[in-house]
Amino acid sequence: MKEIGSRSTDFLIAERDGDIIGAALCTNDGRKGWINRLAVLPECQHQGIASKLIAEAERRFEERGLTVVACLIHDDNSGSRALFERMGYELDRSVLYYSKRKNKDV
Repeated sequence: MKEIGSRSTDFLIAERDGDIIGAALCTNDGRKGWINRLAVLPECQHQGIASKLIAEAERRFEERGLTVVACLIHDDNSGSRALFERMGYELDRSVLYYSKRKNKDV
């Protein structure tokens, strides 16, 4: 894994033979850690790469004293939902998501 960033931002990269096959963008606000983006090439999925990226993000958050880790997942993304549930994450229905969009189709 490579790290690019500061204490509030980590960009984790998974490589194979010098090629990027997965990445996670992680941020924190000093209280809560966020896995903002997580991606693995389709041909490299189901090989434990995403789980390793999540585990590394969690390790870094814990190292900084953060005890809450969160992520946002679209409700129709069943693969990501299942992955995070396997990693011990729970759906929190008490949080409301607001957005302001210039293009309602995006």
